[in-house]
Amino acid sequence: MELKQSYYEIYGKNENTDLRYKQLLNIIQYAKEKRPSWLTKQDKLGNNWYLSEKMVGMMLYVDRFCKDLYDIENKIDYLVELGITYVHFMPLLQSREGNNDGGYAVSDYLNVEPRLGNMEQLQKVVKLLKQKGIRTCIDFVLNHTAKEHIWAEEYKKGNHDYDDMYFMFDDDTIPNEYEKTMTEIFPKVAPKNFTYYDDMKKYVMTRFYEFQWDLNYANPHVFNKIVEVLLTLANKGIDIFRLDAIPYMWKELGTNCMNHKNVHTLLKMMYYIIQEVCPSVIFLGEAIIEPKEIVKYFGTAEEKECNVMYNASLMVLLWNSIATRDVRLMERSLSKKYDVPDDAVWINYARCHDDIGWGFEQDILREIGFDPEAHKQFMIQFMEGKFYGSFSVGELYEFNPVTLDARNSGTFASMCGLEQALNEKHGYKIELALKRILLLNAIIISYTGIPLLYSGDEIGQLNDWSYKNQKDIAGDSRWLHRGNMDWEAAEKRNDIATIQGKIFKGIQKMIDIRKNCEYFRSDIPSIPVDLNNKAVFAFHKEDKMIVLANFSEHEQWVDTHRFDWFGLNEKLTDAVSGRKINLGDGNILLGPYEYLWFM
Repeated sequence: MELKQSYYEIYGKNENTDLRYKQLLNIIQYAKEKRPSWLTKQDKLGNNWYLSEKMVGMMLYVDRFCKDLYDIENKIDYLVELGITYVHFMPLLQSREGNNDGGYAVSDYLNVEPRLGNMEQLQKVVKLLKQKGIRTCIDFVLNHTAKEHIWAEEYKKGNHDYDDMYFMFDDDTIPNEYEKTMTEIFPKVAPKNFTYYDDMKKYVMTRFYEFQWDLNYANPHVFNKIVEVLLTLANKGIDIFRLDAIPYMWKELGTNCMNHKNVHTLLKMMYYIIQEVCPSVIFLGEAIIEPKEIVKYFGTAEEKECNVMYNASLMVLLWNSIATRDVRLMERSLSKKYDVPDDAVWINYARCHDDIGWGFEQDILREIGFDPEAHKQFMIQFMEGKFYGSFSVGELYEFNPVTLDARNSGTFASMCGLEQALNEKHGYKIELALKRILLLNAIIISYTGIPLLYSGDEIGQLNDWSYKNQKDIAGDSRWLHRGNMDWEAAEKRNDIATIQGKIFKGIQKMIDIRKNCEYFRSDIPSIPVDLNNKAVFAFHKEDKMIVLANFSEHEQWVDTHRFDWFGLNEKLTDAVSGRKINLGDGNILLGPYEYLWFM
């Protein structure tokens, strides 16, 4: 792309744009000169490393995984033991005091949250992780800042260089016009999109929370400052930037202020700049929206935006399949083709730090005989544990008493039935819960893309109900699944007679198989296979590998003629369990929640 052309297309041709563009070039040049030699050596290898079959991630809150960035030095060997090759530190840049949206209300991009350490210690940890073959990812919140951010403070002091960094209005005329078309992010806890501040006599756009002010990217100074911060952090050794809430970056009156075409231009410029200064760095985009819009944030082969995106659809489809014992929605949804670059990669996960919202392909739901709204209500109630026969234990998030709409919170293990089974001291239910946990992990580890675990899930941690007793977070059910890492329980991980050992060793083995077989590369697509059995999900990878997975607690027969055209050997061995299969028999019997990897 042509950086100058794109910059002037967005900001217009005038003296201010000339000034800001020169400023941007100086920022880029300065960052190039300051790039450390140990990183320029890494840059020479490019950034295709994320396509490797060896990529396996874990996301964690530093202070919930251990004490701080100093203590994390003692936990690196644990990550290596499991097989992790990239670690995503949840928000660790300095945020406002009190409610800070889990760290997403950043008050200083260039400093680490003091209780976690400092920037020097972060850089030390990054280097130590690299020595162990582990890449580092951090959150980069670029849609908004905390209202206490230095840019806001400079504006309040009368520094006119910081005018128009945010959306501010003297009266509510224009805010009311925005409200006519803007959606609400958190209608229950943060209704409307503007807040009036009596001390400034201004209405400020606060789309997420009152304490988070939306940045105004129509001002080129905002873009320049964000790029300056991005490059400074990249020069600390960060490999992956998780770009938070990117669909909301550009606001325009009369629109819903989502997925605006200028967002894509901004991302293309940022990617171009990153490749100029630190070409080993990649972007992970966070856009929890419908698939046809998500794929646009990959950009194109010629003008890239993000290298990696979250596969939120797969997460939703996995839980739907495990709740309904019906894989047809997943099979048909994943069979849809989207125009994405060959090196575009999905992050596959079954659980993250956030809630789960039930967005399905409604046309496919109707095709298989489900009413979309009724099915959504079923999923909400099932995952909360209120539907008859449900094994899940969770809570609602953002419940609307009028529409009955809601999202769900809960840990991986609790939603798979482990909490309920342990509470009931029910041995068979415990066995089924463990099988569900390993089944879902088997899919995210084997399906095309990069598997991502949430810390604690590898040992089956349950819901943390103590969050209700903590004033700052008691009203946010997402903290139910953000509990502290139980290191005492983790000590049991090598004892396969324990729950922790069964889960940890099961996941560890699958990760090891993945990392030692090129069929798991992220540029080899996975293609769903119709087995004419709604309880069994199957996919193949260029006829080199096929995965079978039973999403029910009942035995299922699979007709091998449905995939014998792959040209696999007649006698096969499951890569995970070692189970022997003879395709000549014509049928395979899958046990409850059993999965098989044939290569």
